[in-house]
Amino acid sequence: MKNIDESTTSASPKSLMSYRKYWAHRLTPAPVLPMSRAEMDELGWDSCDIIIVTGDAYVDHPSFGMAIVGRFLEAQGFRVGIIAQPDWQSTKDFEVLGKPNLFFGVTGGNMDSMVNRYTSDRKVRSDDAYTAGGLGGNRPDRSVIVYSNRLREAYGSTPIIIGGIEASLRRIAHYDYWSEKIRRSLVLDAKADLLVFGNAERQIAEIAHRMAGGEDLKEITDIRGTAFKRTRTPGGWTEIDSTHLDTPGRLNPREDPYEMKPEVGKGRNQESLPDDVQVVRFVRDVPSENRDSSVIRMPSFEQVKADPILYAHASRVLHVESNPGNARALVQQHGNTNVWINPPPIPLTTKEMDAVYELPYTRVPHPVYGDAKIPAYEMIRFSVAIQRGCFGGCTFCSITEHEGRIIQSRSEASILREVEEIRDRVPGFTGVISDLGGPTANMYRLACKSKEVESACRRPSCVFPSVCPNLNTDHSPLIQLYRKAREMPGIKKVLIASGVRYDLANESPEYIEELAKHHTGGYLKIAPEALSDGPLSKMMKPGMGTYYRFKELFDKYSKEAGKEQYLIPYFIAAHPGTTDEDMLELALWLKENGFRADQVQAFLPGPMATATAMYHSGTNPLRKVKADGEEVYVPKGFKQRRLHKAFLRYHDANNWPILREALREMGREDLIGNGKRHLVPTYQPAGTGGDAAKKEQRQKRSSQKKSAGGKTFRTQHVRHNDHKRDYKKRK
Repeated sequence: MKNIDESTTSASPKSLMSYRKYWAHRLTPAPVLPMSRAEMDELGWDSCDIIIVTGDAYVDHPSFGMAIVGRFLEAQGFRVGIIAQPDWQSTKDFEVLGKPNLFFGVTGGNMDSMVNRYTSDRKVRSDDAYTAGGLGGNRPDRSVIVYSNRLREAYGSTPIIIGGIEASLRRIAHYDYWSEKIRRSLVLDAKADLLVFGNAERQIAEIAHRMAGGEDLKEITDIRGTAFKRTRTPGGWTEIDSTHLDTPGRLNPREDPYEMKPEVGKGRNQESLPDDVQVVRFVRDVPSENRDSSVIRMPSFEQVKADPILYAHASRVLHVESNPGNARALVQQHGNTNVWINPPPIPLTTKEMDAVYELPYTRVPHPVYGDAKIPAYEMIRFSVAIQRGCFGGCTFCSITEHEGRIIQSRSEASILREVEEIRDRVPGFTGVISDLGGPTANMYRLACKSKEVESACRRPSCVFPSVCPNLNTDHSPLIQLYRKAREMPGIKKVLIASGVRYDLANESPEYIEELAKHHTGGYLKIAPEALSDGPLSKMMKPGMGTYYRFKELFDKYSKEAGKEQYLIPYFIAAHPGTTDEDMLELALWLKENGFRADQVQAFLPGPMATATAMYHSGTNPLRKVKADGEEVYVPKGFKQRRLHKAFLRYHDANNWPILREALREMGREDLIGNGKRHLVPTYQPAGTGGDAAKKEQRQKRSSQKKSAGGKTFRTQHVRHNDHKRDYKKRK
């Protein structure tokens, strides 16, 4: 048995496929992982070793988390069952496969259940792309908590491991946008035995094999990429106060809430620490030889709940300690319990990535769904994931917090084999590969030029404020992959649907040429996200000069190919750092360039994101969080968030009343009129504008009545597309 307190920072983890297979491998693989007792009987299974409970419909495809983890564990020799979208009103659905021999694995699905269920305005969505028929309502709010609690009701002390993006982004105390509260680590609220964060293959393989060997899950505390409960810091460890990274304080002088006190819930209870735990306060660092046995003590749950500035500080510390090459363990007290968070997992090698993606997936939904369409599957069934991770570091995005910033790429041969699989096996294939991509389209095989520099780096982004000179930006392997894929027999076209990081693409004009001439279907979506320096600096996105450079090259190569193609830019409304004036500037830019967005996205403060810390605290954790730190303007409230979205859809008549009101308040009435230079017209088409329009019309009639000595004037509305027509007033 391993020493539970040995170092968790080994740089040479055991290869995923080197474990000795569990004895049940003679009963696997299954044609499809079973979802019922009848399927288990057909396979000759008396029980499952591991049961995965998921908030998504079960699709046996490597774009779905439950399929990857299930098939991977099966390849390790374990019998794996799936409980997909169970009815959470009772324990009945949770008991359908019986009790697992090792553990339950619980995930909310490919998306966070709250993001899946609610819009950024907290309105309930009517649909769910991960449900058969696209119907909403088949998963509960905070699915991981609800599912875990039902399992506890049904099976008492049976081990529960939680994972997936919902658990990954809630591994510490976090801001919850939907309740506007700081919530505890999910490992506590879900009453789970262990939380795995990030892509979980490395963690889950070792956990399963060690449990199969007789180890108690509660004693397995040395695995990277895991978080768990602990009453106190073990002996032999050095505790470092997180203030060695920042000296946090309130923006306005008050009593220092960061003063460490011995009371439980107010700070570290030093009397409970063993004698051989060395507590280090306010030091810059510890000796290199002691780093592997040092843990950073973060502000407690009670402290970050009471003080938004301490929340921002904790967020900064978490992100600073995110590089697998140098991250240390973190600990955060919640009442009488410590939540211990081991360093992130070591990224997968190319060989390991190939093995994971070439498992025997059926690539179709489980037969139980019949002919029902699952929208998320329909969207990705002809696509291929070629990489994981993202080093962009966008503050509003959760990819880096979940998958890490080190790119993990598959081999070219493995990717091409999957293209052949799609061509030969997937029903309905017409010869078009819908995507070769990942979190970002063009980070395939890009990495730091020096492993030593990479392992020591603490920058949150490799491309902001500019592309790092240590970053290899050679797109040649990706260009070669594109060419080989589109030249395969039976492949008519290969499209790129993943987002293109255009600042990176500018480093390789040849890539832009390949993209424009062969892999764009008329429109290419890219994401500048904002126009002004204020919000761009808080997003960690490049300036518009980078966009214009990319557009120049894209237009040039499209023209050379004889194609009329367009860039479709995406923007985010109401992001921290964005003022009304910034959104007005963006609206004018959109109008000048002829863009009319069909859908717009308002910033959604997801748990653990850096931008969420800005949203909650009003300060900037991209810099040291301190008393005189940088304040961030945060657009909040339904009215202002609605206004920012309205600026993006300036052409929608329903938004004109709120835009006219805002323009008047901003002193920009010169933009209200019926000419080309105006942003919104003076008239309001009948049947548009909703309550705001009605209110505006009532106020206008009241004003007209007063100015006309009590006589009421009625306005004859002109049509939306008749911009040259003047108002006609009739008594």
